[in-house]
Amino acid sequence: MRTAGATGLLLLVALAATSCESGDKVDSKFDTRVAKPAYRADGPRVLFDEAHHNGHRAGKSYRPFVRLIEADGYRVATISKKITAEALRPYAVYVVANALGLNDRNDDPAFDDSECDAIRDWVAAGGALLLITDHYPTGHAAEALAARFRVRFSKGEVADSVEYDPAFEPTHLVFSSENRGLSAHPVIEGRDPSERIARVLTFTGQAIQAAPPAVGFLRLSETAVARAAKPTVVRRGGDVIVNVEYGDPAPAPGWSQGLALEHGKGRVIVLGEAAMLTARLRRFDGQRVGMNVPGYDNRQLALNLMHWLTRLI
Repeated sequence: MRTAGATGLLLLVALAATSCESGDKVDSKFDTRVAKPAYRADGPRVLFDEAHHNGHRAGKSYRPFVRLIEADGYRVATISKKITAEALRPYAVYVVANALGLNDRNDDPAFDDSECDAIRDWVAAGGALLLITDHYPTGHAAEALAARFRVRFSKGEVADSVEYDPAFEPTHLVFSSENRGLSAHPVIEGRDPSERIARVLTFTGQAIQAAPPAVGFLRLSETAVARAAKPTVVRRGGDVIVNVEYGDPAPAPGWSQGLALEHGKGRVIVLGEAAMLTARLRRFDGQRVGMNVPGYDNRQLALNLMHWLTRLI
C-alpha cells in the first residue's frame, strides 16, 4: 500500500509487499503454449531457487513463466536447500527470483559467502544465471551475489515521469524502440524478426548497473530517477511492520532494469524488476500485471532471455 507523504516521498508498508505472491492471483487464462519449441526433447535443465525466502516461487506467482519455458522445452526443477557446487552441477540455468533475507526488514544477505562463491565458480565454468531482483529490500538481499559479477544495485526504487505507462503509475516503466530504451543485443533481437522485442513494461523495481562489456538492454531514460530506501521497523504486539520512506530522487544515467554479461565460460542476466515475467491479476481491481499486459513483448522477452542464456542466440 502506498501513500504520498507531506514531503512527497513514498511510504511503503513493506512486509506484505516484499512477496508479490500475497493477494494477487495468477492469470489462469495466460497462454503459455509455444508454437515452435526451441527444444523438442531433452531440453536444458533449469534449477529454480526456493531456498532463500523467495518472493516468487515456481509453483505460485512464477508459474506462468515456468510453464512458458517448459512449453519451450526446458526442464525445470526446484531447490529448497543450501546452494553448493554439487547441487548446481547437473543444471544449465539457475534462476533466482526475489531472494530475501531473514531479518525483520528482509534486507540482510540472502546468500552466504560460500553460496555466492559456488554460483560464481559454476557460471565461470559454463553455467548460466538468471538473477531477478526488485524494489527494496531485494537489492540489499542479493547484493553480495550480484557483486561477484560486478553488478551494482540502487537498492530502492526507480521512477520516470515521462517514460511510463499512464494506465499504471510512474514506477511502471516503458522500454521501447521509440524511446531508445532497448539496446542492441541478442536478447532484444531474438533469432529472427518475429522474435524481436519492440516494447517492454516493468512494474516498480530498482536500477541496476555494470561496467562494459556488460550490456544494459533495458536502458533507463534521461528522465528516470532512483530513490534510496530508508526503512524503519515497528512492532505491534506480535506483528512486525516495516515502513519504507523513499528519499530524494537522484538521476540514474547509465543504469538499467535489465543487463546481460559474460563471466568466464558462462552467462548472466540480471533484472531489476520481477513482475515483468509473471502473469497476474491485481488483487484490488483485476488489472493484468506482467507478461499478460497487451501491447508489450514481455512474453517473448522471457523466451529470449532463456535462449541467450542457453546459447541459442
